[in-house]
Amino acid sequence: MSLHESLTVVDGLIVSRWSRSVFESMRQGGIAAANCTCSVWEGLETSLHAVAQWKVRLREHADLLSPVHKVEDIARAKETGRVGVILGWQNSTGFGDHLPYVALFHELGLRVVQLTYHTANSVGSGCLESRDGGLTDFGRDLVVELNRVGILIDLSHVGSRTAEEAILASRQPVAYTHCAPRALKDHPRNKTDVELRFIAERGGVVGVTMFPPFMPRGNDSTIDDYLDAIDHTVNLCGEDHVAIGTDFTQDVDADGIRYFTLDKGTGRRLLEVGEVRNPPGFERLDGFPNLTAAMERRRWPEPRIAKLLGGNWLRLFGEVWRDPAGR
Repeated sequence: MSLHESLTVVDGLIVSRWSRSVFESMRQGGIAAANCTCSVWEGLETSLHAVAQWKVRLREHADLLSPVHKVEDIARAKETGRVGVILGWQNSTGFGDHLPYVALFHELGLRVVQLTYHTANSVGSGCLESRDGGLTDFGRDLVVELNRVGILIDLSHVGSRTAEEAILASRQPVAYTHCAPRALKDHPRNKTDVELRFIAERGGVVGVTMFPPFMPRGNDSTIDDYLDAIDHTVNLCGEDHVAIGTDFTQDVDADGIRYFTLDKGTGRRLLEVGEVRNPPGFERLDGFPNLTAAMERRRWPEPRIAKLLGGNWLRLFGEVWRDPAGR
């Protein structure tokens, strides 16, 4: 058995065009579990529809997929040769500004929620908002409720001030599930060294993304460029607080990318992304073993590789996920 096959590999965020082909690619890549985006700009009704669609997928592709509600479900998915699906939102607008819906969606399997996506909502500001007003009073209430029910708070697209205030307000560690160091590329979606250290010092985890527009060499990036970004983050945060969050957009077409980059999905353009080409050898999710092999070529110790590829996510999920009913 190779090192990759022996590891429990967890991807902090995938936002692909979901299909059986993608699920097969995930399994071929040896992914034990992934945070699968099922809401970005959507409101209450469309987010509920998206969760319902995932329930259908989980049933129709039960030979490939397994739902994840607790950490033990990830181990079970790996043991049975399936991919554990962690339902996650990249925005909190799906709650419709109604706090009782937080517990309801938790019952439906939601386990990761990003507070804002790019721009502002009733919770706070996004990283592409022209003025970051910080966490609102409702946002503070939402943080308390997410803590109570056991949903991990994600701050990847959140504005700097809003993210800092959320980290301080949360009683539990939080995450950047998918981000890159701004020290390597000055982009508003990337995080400064100060921001990366701040979340790690408070027990959080940084999932490093390989999304080409956020990498120094863009579409010319290699797996080694991605490892450089991981290495930079480990040097800042320590190997116990860094993980993988690829932000893989497998099979997402130009219309899909456009939806992500327009305000609310239909408004002004927020980002110029263009064609997205992933690194050679990691063009699709089934290339995950090549990432592990590249880590081995750098002679990274096996315990470090195990933490980066899944161990640190498992630790964080174990700290945050809980059943509010005590079951």
